[in-house]
Amino acid sequence: MNTLQTFIENWRNRQARKWWEQRARGVSDLDLDVLRNVRSDARRLRDRLNRVIHQATWRLTLPVIGSKAIKRILGTEWAHRPEAWAGPISPSGMSSIQSGSRVGNELALFHDCPESEMTLRQIRNSREEDLAPFGIRLDVFNFKGSFLSLAIETPPEAVDGLRKEHIIRLSLIIDSERPQEMFARLNLRHGPNTEQIVRELDLSTRELFVEFDLFYTNFNEKRGERLWFDLIFESPSMNEISIHDVTVIRRRRANT
Repeated sequence: MNTLQTFIENWRNRQARKWWEQRARGVSDLDLDVLRNVRSDARRLRDRLNRVIHQATWRLTLPVIGSKAIKRILGTEWAHRPEAWAGPISPSGMSSIQSGSRVGNELALFHDCPESEMTLRQIRNSREEDLAPFGIRLDVFNFKGSFLSLAIETPPEAVDGLRKEHIIRLSLIIDSERPQEMFARLNLRHGPNTEQIVRELDLSTRELFVEFDLFYTNFNEKRGERLWFDLIFESPSMNEISIHDVTVIRRRRANT
């Protein structure tokens, strides 16, 4: 909206407020026929105002799109929220998903189910405690495969300056319709080799994290190429799993 449009809109709003203020002051002196019309107009206006207030309140309580607010711990050197949780992605969802299908640039779903009865879509977070604007919802119906995993890429900055003295923390906020066993696997490619560390996720709490200590790996610091995570779902049949936030933090070990 340009300056002239803004000026006209503000002027109209001021005139409307003055008109209703005059009606409010003189309502006791109005003829009954006029009063009925004023009451009808006021009711129609109230309905429209209530809709505006409701929608505005709803939108203003949502996490802001593009927000980079991340809970950081002491010693955090680098923090990242993958794009699917930070902003709108394309496509925003899919159904009957084939193994290897990508959602956005950083997510891919892998499985060996002969008949894919599942959907994956981006959702808008709306809870007060949510820092991420978006989440990902996975609906799984009849699942007859042996594995299902969601791969999450990280940007090249994740391996810039990465050392064996670093600890990688993966934080998540997850809801599921029924109890779900899940694992997180860190994959770190260096040259022809890939280090893998697996951690079980404790879904007894909605907000959780796991840490991967690179000190105990054979990571070649001079050849770091790529870092990604796999979220692995055990027996996911007939479940709805909502991942409301994913963040990655890098810090150094306390004794280095």
